Amino acid sequence: MLKTAIVIPDRHIPLHDESACNIVLQAIEIIKPDIFIDLGDVGEWESVSHWRYKRRKRPPLEYQLPLINEEIKQVNDELDKWDRALAKVGCEDKRICTGNHDIWLNDFVEEFPYLKDYTFNNVCRWKERGFKVYEHNEPLKIGKLVFVHGVYTTVYHARQHLSAYGTSIIYGHVHDVQSATQTKLDSGTIGAWSLGCLKDMTREKNKWLKGKLHNWKHCFGIVHFYPNGNFIVETVDIVKGKTVLWGEELEG
Repeated sequence: MLKTAIVIPDRHIPLHDESACNIVLQAIEIIKPDIFIDLGDVGEWESVSHWRYKRRKRPPLEYQLPLINEEIKQVNDELDKWDRALAKVGCEDKRICTGNHDIWLNDFVEEFPYLKDYTFNNVCRWKERGFKVYEHNEPLKIGKLVFVHGVYTTVYHARQHLSAYGTSIIYGHVHDVQSATQTKLDSGTIGAWSLGCLKDMTREKNKWLKGKLHNWKHCFGIVHFYPNGNFIVETVDIVKGKTVLWGEELEG
């Protein structure tokens, strides 16, 4: 029996792009996926970032915790919205690939081991939400396709992921849309797809870029899986809060 998955890249909540995310939420209602895959960097997690206090002294923990708790609330409020959309269409198979921003929470707990409730798994309540969690760049495999958050950031990162993993792969992390294919003598054609991001790309929300131009793009993926493990990948670009999905125009 054919199964369909919706795959979303980096949201970086609360720096997510509302219009782009709203389009994916509409797509969930149209597609009614059997599987939902989140490629990670769910939150920006600036409150626990290693870079936050790079040029200044870190304040006492009692000053940091209210900021961390506020960011956790913002992330969970947005996750609740997505859970409601998935529940409405009966999608129960939900997977999350831990991103490099997400593990900043775990690094924070390593520094303050008595704050075990602040790990990525705990603050997002993944078990309660019914998600299966994959560790940072632990391969999530369905049929003949692998999903990870993303490893390589070179100019030709799709080609590098394809060469390194030696199998078809979908990933996020780099925030741009790119693909590569290669034909193997024994296994046939394999491909790699980078799915962009769902993060707000404005200068105001990405001050660390310091106005630098970038090649980020809003996008999400649809994967149709055949029982024998074969699959078909669709990438859906979102341009200024609009897209066309299966002949239907959507606006966020």
